Amino acid sequence: MNLLETIQYPKDLRQLDLEQLPQVCEELRNYIIHELADNPGHFASSLGTVELTVALHYVFDTPDDRIVWDVGHQAYGHKILTGRRQQFHTNRQLGGLKPFPSPEESEYDTCTCGHASNSISVALGMAVAEKMREEARGKEQGARDKEQGARENEETRKVVAVIGDGSLTGGLAFEGLNNASSTPNDMLIILNDNDMSIDRSVGGVGEYLHKLHTSSTYNHLRDKTAKMLYRWGVLNDDRKGRVLRFNNAIKSLLTNQHNMFEGLNIRYFGPEDGHNVVELVKTLRRIKDMKGPKMLHLHTIKGKGFEPAERDATIWHAPGKFDPETGERLRPEQDALLPPRYQDVFGNTLLEMAKSDPRIVGITPAMPSGCGLCIMQKEMPERTFDVGIAEGHAVTFSAGMAKEGMLPFCNIYSSFSQRAYDNIIHDVAISRLHVVFCLDRAGIVGEDGSTHHGAFDLAFLRPIPNLTIASPMDETELRRLMFTAAQDGQGPFVIRYPRGRGVHAQWRCPLETVPVGKGRKLREAGGSAAVLTIGPVGNVAVQAIEESGLDIAHYDMRFLKPLDEDILTEVAQRHSRIITIEDGTIEGGLGSAVLEWMNDHGHTPHIVRLGLPDHFVEHGTPSQLHHLLGLDKDNIIKALKNTTS
Repeated sequence: MNLLETIQYPKDLRQLDLEQLPQVCEELRNYIIHELADNPGHFASSLGTVELTVALHYVFDTPDDRIVWDVGHQAYGHKILTGRRQQFHTNRQLGGLKPFPSPEESEYDTCTCGHASNSISVALGMAVAEKMREEARGKEQGARDKEQGARENEETRKVVAVIGDGSLTGGLAFEGLNNASSTPNDMLIILNDNDMSIDRSVGGVGEYLHKLHTSSTYNHLRDKTAKMLYRWGVLNDDRKGRVLRFNNAIKSLLTNQHNMFEGLNIRYFGPEDGHNVVELVKTLRRIKDMKGPKMLHLHTIKGKGFEPAERDATIWHAPGKFDPETGERLRPEQDALLPPRYQDVFGNTLLEMAKSDPRIVGITPAMPSGCGLCIMQKEMPERTFDVGIAEGHAVTFSAGMAKEGMLPFCNIYSSFSQRAYDNIIHDVAISRLHVVFCLDRAGIVGEDGSTHHGAFDLAFLRPIPNLTIASPMDETELRRLMFTAAQDGQGPFVIRYPRGRGVHAQWRCPLETVPVGKGRKLREAGGSAAVLTIGPVGNVAVQAIEESGLDIAHYDMRFLKPLDEDILTEVAQRHSRIITIEDGTIEGGLGSAVLEWMNDHGHTPHIVRLGLPDHFVEHGTPSQLHHLLGLDKDNIIKALKNTTS
């Protein structure tokens, strides 16, 4: 009998016997493997959390109890067990299931979790809110009922944060931990550790102490004693912290171990085998009703149950299509004549420049393979720095290196750069430090959806003084802009470019500088209209203008800041209609900049702005989304004809 097919929602899962859960885990893991073999997605992470997912929904009363996932790529099993198994084949497809958990999709999804490190803060807010409601209920019941513990735990909502060891490197996670240690709450934090060991495994005494600390009898006695000491006036919140620290010191002495969580007065349990679902259920049952913040540390294997993914979790993080029986990845035929990926152009160009400039260093927050820095890392590991999921730190670390004469190329995905906004302003721009920011995945990225589209960088960076902001139209322009950005005296320099391939198979042009703040006239015309583009969308505009048959001028602005005022003056004098096109939000981007300049200089052309609309764009292939957003060739042709008619 296939148990997974009997589970529509977690309430169905909770009807099963504990001994049946290993079978559920095996079926769930096989289901994920076979579904993702044909409909690609984030693979290895979700395989590593199968047992944890089953145990959580078995022990906790979801959706009333809250499970907060940190980075949703580990939550495919969660989606399948919460009413979405029948639709899971549409995951990440246009109009299908969202790529990451979202409250808009399911009541079981407690928050948006496409980016890392937010789970502890979100869960703490939920846990504190529940604590406040619980206290309000206690007052309504009366002091006598409250003392007797009437309805204790009966209506208390449990809150669980599930965070991976990678996400724990983010500063927000530490901010949440710090707050959790000093704010009354009963939150449970589960550390899904699939790569590093925060604590070494304990021996016999440690195992005994672990069982003691998770024993319901021990914890009932512990809580009862604490309440009694509070009533007698012996214990207060300040003294409670010292008592906990003393308790943790004794535990550390007996087990010959210590960890930062206990130093923060967060009760620590583990490490445990995150793939033993039966024991995991027993542990969760023992600790779920304990008072105060708690940390359960689990050791898991990323890619568990699929041997190729266990061997190389990085490649199998998102492997594309594959044969589920052999593990062979079904990659499309590699044509040597295909244009390269922008990330590879970045990586190869940076290495080429670094060989002749010893000041150059490469920095990225946990994306060396995705951004192409791995190319330089392979040959110059001492000059490349993967700082983990810590975008703010990556920027400020770059600032420190620049202050001491190095030339950092800090590569961050566009949507992740949002997390480092203050660092860019405070630590780099104010001091005009020479840091080159390469924002990969700018514009529409595709199936990862609203949390990952690089929609806002042009708009949120444009107001910052001292920044130079550019976007190359193609790979050769990327190389030239990188070389230009490395020249002395440039200050902070932003280069944004998209995911995917460029347009030139022969892209290794000579490294030459381009004039900062100067664009290019691509097409001369005597008609009334001119098109101004920035970035690779200019290539689509070239095709659209040619096929439209219209007499339209075309300028590649190249720089958003500073704007090429010579081009804008020429356009204002020669053309009465302007179409701006950008792969970014139209609220504050190139179109807005052109509007502002024309108004400030007394020009009144009719301006049509094409770009991303003022709402979050969902998931789909880039071509599907560009069509829906009016940024594909056919829709640009329509816009050109409408504007010139």
